[in-house]
Amino acid sequence: LPPLHGEHPGREVVFDGVRFGYRTGGEVLPTFDLTIPAGQTVAVVGSTGAGKSTLAKLLARFYDCSDGRVLLDGVDLRDLAVPELRRGVVMVTQEAFLFSGTVADNIAIGRPDATREEIEQAAKEIGAHDFVSALPDGYDTDVRKRGGRISAGQRQLVAFARALLADPAVLILDEATSSLDVPGERAVQRAMTTVLKGRTAVVIAHRLSTVEIADRVLVMERGRIVEDGEPSELIAGTGRFADLHRAWRDSLA
Repeated sequence: LPPLHGEHPGREVVFDGVRFGYRTGGEVLPTFDLTIPAGQTVAVVGSTGAGKSTLAKLLARFYDCSDGRVLLDGVDLRDLAVPELRRGVVMVTQEAFLFSGTVADNIAIGRPDATREEIEQAAKEIGAHDFVSALPDGYDTDVRKRGGRISAGQRQLVAFARALLADPAVLILDEATSSLDVPGERAVQRAMTTVLKGRTAVVIAHRLSTVEIADRVLVMERGRIVEDGEPSELIAGTGRFADLHRAWRDSLA
């Protein structure tokens, strides 16, 4: 990949004439074009089967497209060595996957050479340090024994600390649909804002609060982008997103 310019870690993402279908049949993305400038946070919304997760998986290169190219700063993902791709593009699913091992090991999975100081610094920036320090063995607590010890919201904070430490250019965030309690929700929201700063991000959003921190919203339907604009612009309009926004707001009232 070309060297990064400026302070921001983000890189430009381009879907150039991408087509994709699963072997089981049916095209999920008919010819698809999208440019995301470096450093932009894009929230992707749409009903189940609209192609949101496929878009995320193609960008993480869990799959290759049948046609077209996915480019990172002009370089085809297929031309990148796997370690470079995994460093450059990180996917965080908020049903945060923690493996058996210490909290510190879980945070450092994307950067095994990180020092304890760097691990703790990432946790502090994300807002996870206080709860981790309060665990029986702090950062050396084995999460396997987590039982009720570490909540869903806390697992998400660990996943964000992991992403922040890995310092990718592109972050893909597949948001959990499960709701958190209000303090947990706020903590996760703050953590998300920290980790997205300056990065190029694709967020598959299920929460209104997430969409509101995005620079741009894409509404997908049947593998196509049917609306594309700033959140405030789409909310003020009469399209799908305005309807969705109203429904979300009413459900919170």
